[in-house]
Amino acid sequence: MWWRLSAAEFEKQRGAQNKSTMRDIVDENRVPGILLYKEGTPVGWCSIAPRDEFPRLNRSPLLKPVDEEPVLSIVCFYVARAFRRQGITGKLLEAALAYAKEQGAQIVEGYPLDTDRKDYPAPSAWTGFLPTFEAAGFNEVLRRKVTRPIVRYRLRHAESDPDGPT
Repeated sequence: MWWRLSAAEFEKQRGAQNKSTMRDIVDENRVPGILLYKEGTPVGWCSIAPRDEFPRLNRSPLLKPVDEEPVLSIVCFYVARAFRRQGITGKLLEAALAYAKEQGAQIVEGYPLDTDRKDYPAPSAWTGFLPTFEAAGFNEVLRRKVTRPIVRYRLRHAESDPDGPT
């Protein structure tokens, strides 16, 4: 809910109320993201939705829109501790791209961390790391801060290009 609310709203709703608000999104048949399962156990989560569902992006001096093109934004990953460092984020990214294509999206945007440092704050890593996005075929389109690029993946659809995604 961090990206979907103002700082004041997030703090006011901290905990159970934020969980309830997320439940409301699901009950309204809006997809807040995707889950990855391994042998029936959920091991990872990727938050993906139209950019306008994440008002913090629009208010952020670093992550404000690059242009007016409609995008699906990937704002958060979570991987269960026992499954970290096993490529789960890359698999979530692949699944997010497949989901975006199913939805007819043209552009998927991400806001990964680009650093070699090992002592970054944990919440900074929730947006993913640049090498994972690059490996999935994302390209950097803008960087307003050294460690925080904006990356995009342009989807091609069968009706316009039989070769599929780029």
